Amino acid sequence: MATENQHYDVLIIGAGPIGLACGIEAQKAGKSYIIIEKGPLVNSLYHYPVFMTFFSTSQKLEIGEVPFVSISNKPNRNEALEYYRRVAEKFELNIHLFETVNSNKKLADGSFEVNTSKAKYSAKNVIIATGFYDVPVLMNIAGEALPKVKHYYQDPHLYAFSKVLVVGANNSAIDVALETYRKGAEVTLVIRGNEIGSYVKYWVRPDIENRIKEGDIKVYYQSELAAISETTVTIKTPEGKVELANDFVLAMTGYTPNFALLKQLGVELDTTNYPEHNPETMETNLQGLYLAGVVCGGVDTHKWFIENSRVHATQIMEHILSKH
Repeated sequence: MATENQHYDVLIIGAGPIGLACGIEAQKAGKSYIIIEKGPLVNSLYHYPVFMTFFSTSQKLEIGEVPFVSISNKPNRNEALEYYRRVAEKFELNIHLFETVNSNKKLADGSFEVNTSKAKYSAKNVIIATGFYDVPVLMNIAGEALPKVKHYYQDPHLYAFSKVLVVGANNSAIDVALETYRKGAEVTLVIRGNEIGSYVKYWVRPDIENRIKEGDIKVYYQSELAAISETTVTIKTPEGKVELANDFVLAMTGYTPNFALLKQLGVELDTTNYPEHNPETMETNLQGLYLAGVVCGGVDTHKWFIENSRVHATQIMEHILSKH
């Protein structure tokens, strides 16, 4: 670890779209800043499925007033990666990639001491823009730790000609079911409720409903996965337990922010793990410590998206400027 202390007006944790937007606003305001990212640029988007298409239009994903031009109205993952990389290049953003934040400490003078895997920094203000893609929601059932169980999904080719069980009812699960089916997988869906999730993209819903109706994809409603073995899965259904032959389980059960990290960084959480902050300024319980993006919603990861949390960058910078 570097011993020399590097000081900034603003230190941003997370180089996703909202973290980049915060960096742009800091730069525009003439503030010294650094963006720390534990993985590659826009790490969460990089780990999205290869063929994923956004629900939002390209215009609603824009940051820094840089136009996002895509082939169709709704861009895909690869177009988004290219766009945000070009934005980072255009503004020559000060980004440190593959560097993990380990701790954040409030000092007597009101500044923060931030220790990472590579250096030590001090900052007048810290913005946490870490998203929610780090911690999958576990099913807590026997066999969940087996290698064939995946909580993240990228490319359907891996599952060609395999018996695949998909857990979940919303966009991730439905996209996985359709993509793997079209690569030759024998797909079964397990859904807790009695229908496909209400968040499913409107242009995808008829597709999955028709595949289920025609028997191409089997579905167990009002059911839960009960156990997993090397070669089978056991499903708890209203009619009793069902055992199926199985090669892979794709548990699209959702994700949560890293609450342990938030606590370590100094953010107070209520009994539901909702991170305390002022919705007008985005400042947390610690003066000078801010939240931006999806992380603000706690377990309610459907509340904030790129399109409606871009404004957080402006709100935070306006508050920082108002203090000086």
